[in-house]
Amino acid sequence: MTPMPRDLDLAPEVAAALAQGQAVVALESTILAHGMPYPQNLETASAIERDLRAAGVVPATIAVVAGRLRVGLDRAALELLARGRNVAKASRRDLAALVAGKEHGATTVAATMAIAAMAGISIFATGGIGGVHRGAEATMDVSADLYELARTPVAVVCAGAKSILDIPKTLELLESLGVPVLGYRSDDFPAFYARSSGRKVDRRCDTPGAVASLLAAQRRLGLGGVLVANPIPPEHALDADAIEREIAAAVRIADAEGIGGAALTPYLLKRLNDATAGKSLAANIALVRNNARVAGEIAISYAAL
Repeated sequence: MTPMPRDLDLAPEVAAALAQGQAVVALESTILAHGMPYPQNLETASAIERDLRAAGVVPATIAVVAGRLRVGLDRAALELLARGRNVAKASRRDLAALVAGKEHGATTVAATMAIAAMAGISIFATGGIGGVHRGAEATMDVSADLYELARTPVAVVCAGAKSILDIPKTLELLESLGVPVLGYRSDDFPAFYARSSGRKVDRRCDTPGAVASLLAAQRRLGLGGVLVANPIPPEHALDADAIEREIAAAVRIADAEGIGGAALTPYLLKRLNDATAGKSLAANIALVRNNARVAGEIAISYAAL
């Protein structure tokens, strides 16, 4: 096993759980600093951690705090990120600069996966992954999340790709990169707020044990990550056609205003929340908690192997 870098700090709770082979689930921090408004972001992060602990799983929220790669955050660190002041949006490419500059960073899916792998954590729960943006044939705007999934042996439990993306192209690229896309109790690939994107997954798994067995085989074979697509609960899902119309309008406005790159997703999510009178934020919170619950169940089964 590759030694942990000296810039990595494990919370005592996380270190003890890993040493004893207990279930641990990694959690990202971009949702805290850039994905939701305060105080809903802090309340959601705290609720997810409580949910996992109640299920016998150790939560490991990941971030860069004063140049340290932190795996497992205390209340002060969560509050710092939730308020979002001087907190960079940190992908893999940003980690070394933040460490060298002793800066704060909220980790994206790609960065969280990379740090989780450094710490020896195999299961990670998030809201939705990044992917191929609409119009990428002209802009080349493709999330680093997809490439991280191809090379880093971490399973990502999510509600599919964010519906602001080009989902067919995202799935095509995942196939090209050799990333297995599993549907958890679903044959369809979800579209974040909607339970189906109209596209199929590679394979369906109906139990945490089935997912854990596949993850163990993937790890033994020395392959990369696995995407576990877990649809939003039916009672929290939004109408797919209505959401699509709002997204298309928001994308046109963002294009007209020259908004792109790392700023695009937070901008579109805020526009969508305003357009839906807060319904998209409520759905986002529900799906993130549901993903963490499923990730915890998979982590327990994986630890038992």
